[in-house]
Amino acid sequence: MRKHYALKKVKPKEQLIQNDTLSLCIASVGADTLPMLLLIHGAPGSLWGYMNLMDDEDLQKHFHIVSVDRVGYGKSRLKKRRHVTSIATQANALLPVFDLNKSKEKVTVLGRSYGAPIAAKLVSMVQDKVKELIMVSPVIDPEKERFYWFSKWGKNAFIQLFLPGEFNTATAEKYSHSDELKKLIPIWQSLHVPTTVIQGGNDWIADPTNIDFAKKHIQSKRAQYIFLYNAGHMITYTHLSMIKEMLLKSLMFQDKVTSIDMASGAGELGN
Repeated sequence: MRKHYALKKVKPKEQLIQNDTLSLCIASVGADTLPMLLLIHGAPGSLWGYMNLMDDEDLQKHFHIVSVDRVGYGKSRLKKRRHVTSIATQANALLPVFDLNKSKEKVTVLGRSYGAPIAAKLVSMVQDKVKELIMVSPVIDPEKERFYWFSKWGKNAFIQLFLPGEFNTATAEKYSHSDELKKLIPIWQSLHVPTTVIQGGNDWIADPTNIDFAKKHIQSKRAQYIFLYNAGHMITYTHLSMIKEMLLKSLMFQDKVTSIDMASGAGELGN
């Protein structure tokens, strides 16, 4: 990170939100008087996985961009808890971020992969403070949780000794995720904020049929679904211009702009 930002004029500000039970690490860029864009990563992942969005000059001008390390990742921790597999607890830990919104506008919440259901749960708790919810490559269908040949090895206590803590946290989340998603089913019908679901047809991590689950369970009339047939999992990198257009659409309509031609960010740092 130091090397990446060494020559950049704008560098994200990293800080810890702390109380008696929580340490939450965030990185932010843009004036805190601008509307907040809250970014929630997947598993494994990091707040730096959204580096290409934080580095974007257009987004910096129009948003206070806040990317978070979910509890169990990076420097974010719940005291006396090694892993936090509960979606509700993960979402609740992010509530203090809303206190950083100094603008008079509501917050835009974007969650990717495993971060998508956490974003949805968070939004359901504070819908009056949210402008819109965007879920990218979401893992939300409890019947479509994908496991791989190496998944079981991640549960081996001896092997875990040699793995980064974030990978062990991700494994713990994976093996409880289906049950956690089942608990989440009632909230889909209660979402009334504008919601966008973006799914890639060549996604080998999030089953492409997750978008069908979303269409079935999200009852809001202000929901839209975008299926990108040839896209993989990392849509926020491969389709940055589309994500930007969605985020800036109100301004773009004013300026009569129909698209933004921006190259995708380089590199990927988890989900």
